[in-house]
Amino acid sequence: MDEGGADLAAEAGTQRRERPLRADARRNRDRLIAVAGTAFAEHGVGTSLEDIARRADVGIGTLYRHFPTRERLVEVVYAREVKALSDAADGFLSDRAPVAALEAWLLRLLDYAAAKRGMMDSLHLIASANPKFFSEFSGFMTDSLDKLMQAAIAEGSIRSDLDSADVLQAISGIFKAPDTPDWRERSRRLVSLVMGGLRWGAPAPSA
Repeated sequence: MDEGGADLAAEAGTQRRERPLRADARRNRDRLIAVAGTAFAEHGVGTSLEDIARRADVGIGTLYRHFPTRERLVEVVYAREVKALSDAADGFLSDRAPVAALEAWLLRLLDYAAAKRGMMDSLHLIASANPKFFSEFSGFMTDSLDKLMQAAIAEGSIRSDLDSADVLQAISGIFKAPDTPDWRERSRRLVSLVMGGLRWGAPAPSA
């Protein structure tokens, strides 16, 4: 591993050992992560770090104190996106019918896909320096989708002969489609198509 890769791996390894931040520093860090996630989804990982700092209303020095490299920022933003997607499953199930929660989550997956597409080049670099990086998050998506599908199956609103792996394979096109202006609308239609297939043959009328 070259020196840059070793440094990146060391930074990833220290993520869990960081000292607690003061409240104002924590707010700055959280704002930088949120702004960077939006910027990467909109403009890709090449977005100016100076622009991210400006949009977060902090100085560039503050950004570098929290995230010494662009890859470190990408790593934290990606972890945040995965956790937000996982947390969304419980949130949707708490305030709507299971089949509606499932559809809402699949639409939320579009935001995750947009963020991941924007960070892809740096994510490849991170994975080459830290091969275990993606394995830390591998179960989040399937566990969330399994939970949503089992609730909808129990409700009788979707068919029971499919599982989360089938649905993820069917919807994988949103990660591979060209980045055209109509990408999100096409992806929404794909979600609608998948939901139609899940509802077809369900034992009870869908909600």
